[in-house]
Amino acid sequence: QVQLVESGGGLVQAGGSLRLSCAASGRTFSSYAMGWFRQAPGKEREFVATISRSGGSTNYADSVKGRFTISRDNPKNTVYLQMSSLKPEDTAVYYCAARVPAGEYRYWGQGTQVTVPS
Repeated sequence: QVQLVESGGGLVQAGGSLRLSCAASGRTFSSYAMGWFRQAPGKEREFVATISRSGGSTNYADSVKGRFTISRDNPKNTVYLQMSSLKPEDTAVYYCAARVPAGEYRYWGQGTQVTVPS
């Protein structure tokens, strides 16, 4: 089992940048692929980005491709989401999640709010 704690959210003007962090407990962090998701008010949670266990492979939602970068530091048990050129439509609660080998995202953090005013 792994516990996840996100940080780094906040209020940022359109066009600005933020870096989210997700710190994981436990010694098995490198055994999980990791993902970032977000949920805007009144909308369903949506996929943002994912990174493989080694960090060698990443994938992004079309809406963030070219603006967001996911990375991980396995010795520090941390996954990051660097967000640039932020838009009001990026406003949401951002969650990190750990994916078990069976394929499901089983472990979730509590979320961190990102607000980009229009």
